[in-house]
Amino acid sequence: MLLLVGLGNPGAKYAGNRHNIGFMAVDAIGRAHGFGPWKKKFQAEIAEGQIDGVRALLMKPQTYMNESGRAVGEAASFYKLSAPSVIAFYDEIDLAPGRFRMKTGGGAAGHNGIRSIIASSVGEGFRRARMGVGHPGDKALVHHYVLGDFAKAEAAWVEALLDACAKAAPLLARGEDEKYQGEVMRLAPSPKADPRKPRDAEDAS
Repeated sequence: MLLLVGLGNPGAKYAGNRHNIGFMAVDAIGRAHGFGPWKKKFQAEIAEGQIDGVRALLMKPQTYMNESGRAVGEAASFYKLSAPSVIAFYDEIDLAPGRFRMKTGGGAAGHNGIRSIIASSVGEGFRRARMGVGHPGDKALVHHYVLGDFAKAEAAWVEALLDACAKAAPLLARGEDEKYQGEVMRLAPSPKADPRKPRDAEDAS
């Protein structure tokens, strides 16, 4: 069984935030693969289903980003899941908008949601689906930036990335993370770029 966790903050005021792209990703996976309805459990919203025959639980922690590990740890303990069975989808400011990278283990790199999961019973060895949202260019602006909504001009690449993450999910379910990363980028191509420059500026250059 897999636990696919989208990181974000609960409530309508945060729904369109860059910080909530993880919630958007698991929503897209649920729609694409016919998951059951969302219900409340483990201090989270969860949906059950299968991806390419592999049983999976989608999760959107309702604890707010900084306490995501409470919900993840509770579910992982209940189902006796090891760290590699947990996959977190989240916003990555050190990747250009639309870029996508898989990673297993390592530190939190300043992401409070990831830090919280590492501090839970899961530990640091879980799999991470890093969804590039770009960087505002100044560390002091990061908090405001990630808690801001995606601009209308970004809608096309955001939807393409979400759709690609959902369509390629069978590779993720089979544990083929490198192939999953490659297929997501094939389905939603995004040029390598400086994360501190807006994607539309890069595309125009």
